[in-house]
Amino acid sequence: MQAITAAKLYTANEQIGAPLVLVEDGRIIAIHSRESHAVPAGATLLNYPDAVLVPGLVDLHIHGAAGYDVMEAEDSGLRRMAAFLAAHGVSSFLATTVTSESSALLRAVEKIAAQIQQWPEHGLARPAGIHLEGPCISHSRNGVHPLDAIQQPSLEFFDRVYQASGGTLRLMTVAPELPGALELIREATRRGVKVSIGHTDGDAEDARAAVAAGATHVTHTFNAMRPMLHRDPGVAGEALTNPALFAEIIADGVHVDPRVVDIFVRCVGEERSVLVTDAVSATGMGDGIYRLGTFEIAVKGLRAEAGGHLAGSVLTLDQAVRNVMEFASLPLQASVRMATANPAAMLGDDGIGVIREGSRADITVLTAKGEPITSFIAGRERA
Repeated sequence: MQAITAAKLYTANEQIGAPLVLVEDGRIIAIHSRESHAVPAGATLLNYPDAVLVPGLVDLHIHGAAGYDVMEAEDSGLRRMAAFLAAHGVSSFLATTVTSESSALLRAVEKIAAQIQQWPEHGLARPAGIHLEGPCISHSRNGVHPLDAIQQPSLEFFDRVYQASGGTLRLMTVAPELPGALELIREATRRGVKVSIGHTDGDAEDARAAVAAGATHVTHTFNAMRPMLHRDPGVAGEALTNPALFAEIIADGVHVDPRVVDIFVRCVGEERSVLVTDAVSATGMGDGIYRLGTFEIAVKGLRAEAGGHLAGSVLTLDQAVRNVMEFASLPLQASVRMATANPAAMLGDDGIGVIREGSRADITVLTAKGEPITSFIAGRERA
């Protein structure tokens, strides 16, 4: 048995002073306060007296890190990425693909799925599934996704990807204005796959139609979608106002101005805002030339670009938490919620983004400023 204690514990709606979290066989078996409970005899005490315990962070949208690109679908690379993420407080993530030619995309999905199904639980962040970003997206809002690999939505395409994923497909980004998109959204929702509206030139009515068909999320709000105008609010306007939608944002100060991040949080609220990184292989590696799928990206400072367009980010999720604390003047607890309970709620996964009795012992230890000290994944301290 492990007994983990700190100055405070934060979940989405609760604070506990001097918490005592008891962990056995990778699960949380009890949560107390040290004011009322002693450390059990024989338990290994792990004490972080000036720190805060929070649920392991959850990144729904990440293409790579530590020199590894998800589309490579190579075992040691994905584990290297997972170790890097654990060092930044992340316990669960969706391995996110990029638009590619069909055979290459299906091959990558199959390989990622095979790794997920055999994943070891020994201190590495866990790929909780696959996020398919594209290829059913808008030609005019493609960002850096290759135009020649974009496809029209179809049930046949969805079924091929779903089967290749072996049930690990958890999220799809789709442009709802495309012919066939609403049928795809309905079928994905029927099979338990969440659908996000993104890389879209659709308007607010297209977004509402997508929600009616089952969409529950918006991909990197403001980026790769038509601008929000006072007579044409678009998908962005719907993301800010529709209570049926969770909405993600890349809070690196590059993709979205810090003042607009503040507006986003004020409108979307602490219950629906989701922090993501959209990180690429260059994350943690420094300036240079890297890969995203089939093409090269150039990284300098905080910018990753291809052909003059932003191409993902080099943001880490713990930095996103700290940035939102600064940009939107939020306390740590509220910002952490956007990287834990909210993405878990969007996925409908009550086993992640929480600290509660019976749940997996995914616990991140932060300073009061949101800087990671260490993390535990299924009760094992990060590798």
